[in-house]
Amino acid sequence: MGTTVVFGGSGFIGTHLIRRLRAECDDPVVSADIRPQRETLAGVEYRIADVRDLSRFDVAGSVDRIYNLAAVHTTPGHPNHEYYETNILGALEVTRFAATREVGEIVFTSSIAVYGPGEETKSEDTPPAPESAYGHSKLIAERVHRQWQDESPGRRLVIVRPAVVFGAGEGGNFTRLATLLKKGVFVYPGRKDTIKACIHVDDLIDAVEFARSSPEDFVLFNAAYPQRYTLEQIVDTLIERHFPGAWTVMVPRAVVLWAARVLKPLSALKIGIHPDRVMKLVRSTDIQPDWLVAHGRDYPNAIERAFERWAEQSGGRFA
Repeated sequence: MGTTVVFGGSGFIGTHLIRRLRAECDDPVVSADIRPQRETLAGVEYRIADVRDLSRFDVAGSVDRIYNLAAVHTTPGHPNHEYYETNILGALEVTRFAATREVGEIVFTSSIAVYGPGEETKSEDTPPAPESAYGHSKLIAERVHRQWQDESPGRRLVIVRPAVVFGAGEGGNFTRLATLLKKGVFVYPGRKDTIKACIHVDDLIDAVEFARSSPEDFVLFNAAYPQRYTLEQIVDTLIERHFPGAWTVMVPRAVVLWAARVLKPLSALKIGIHPDRVMKLVRSTDIQPDWLVAHGRDYPNAIERAFERWAEQSGGRFA
């Protein structure tokens, strides 16, 4: 067997993926990222590389498979041009490298941001309608990967659109939620019924590898639990099972909307307060994983089991 290359291997998902690859096989793995690795595992070659320019990047021996996880993804958080430069140039460079090295398989992590905002339920059949620079850049990157596949018969491509991914080392929305509950209180931002599509990082990787095992040459799927969990269900589960002393309070939605308007002038100061981040708190991400469900992946008691795993892997710190 040849080498597996993971672009973006130092990130949250990449770190968990490489850990899984090393646990399950002895084939060589190359992790390529603009940042140093979070951990160093035997059998992995760690390389500093910028996916915007891979002209000097190469790997010894044959390359069987590429995972393209590299992206600028925090929203808001970057000027618009950075999403396009990294996500689209990265797709072009990774697929150029794959074509040059005659790689037969790519897994690409896109995003549910390609669907755009809205309260309606969305599945893989929903036409993309991105509104953010991040969503637009990911949709274009998907098309770059599709073009790579179409250029030669026999190439295999998996495109996964993950919802919010959480777990040990995430450091994002779910970590912030757990941190507030550890402090004893969570403030609902105007509503409790916001649907938040989500998936634990281990279940995401399981889903990706399941899609890779499909006989289809092309698979595009949403990675999320099918239960359509609300913010209230997520918070209640954490309180009941892990933070029994925590309590919650509701801030009226009018106050949240007012705060978004007031904070708008402050967003340019880059002090971590942004109106778009405030508004994301009251918007649903109602994403259904129809492909996974149709193929028998139903995830019983998903959120309960996922939080238990997160607690175990983080030593109860939910970090």
